[in-house]
Amino acid sequence: MLKHRGIPSRLPGTDYQFTIRRPAKAGATPIVRRERFADRRAADRRADSGFLHALWSVYGETPFERGNLDAGRLSWLFGREVIPAEDPFDPASYDALLRIDVSAARRTFPDIFDGGSA
Repeated sequence: MLKHRGIPSRLPGTDYQFTIRRPAKAGATPIVRRERFADRRAADRRADSGFLHALWSVYGETPFERGNLDAGRLSWLFGREVIPAEDPFDPASYDALLRIDVSAARRTFPDIFDGGSA
């Protein structure tokens, strides 16, 4: 399992996890698309923005391996701002390749791409 250098382990000052320490003995937790409703808490939206900002800062438009990125946090962005970079895509593999869909990410999180900070 690839350990991502440059990605913080969590959103500073919170318990919103961005990475995991070690692979699960039972295998990788599958990444699934989670619905984001308009009434989500502001802290949840900040965690999404902070995670996407970290991914963008490290990888930009380059595909990246899932590795030790938290499946739960990825699932909030999966299918919208973060999409599969390979076909077929295995959502339960630590080796799965992902990439940022820049146009979708710009629409949802414009502050990340317009010089703002997360």
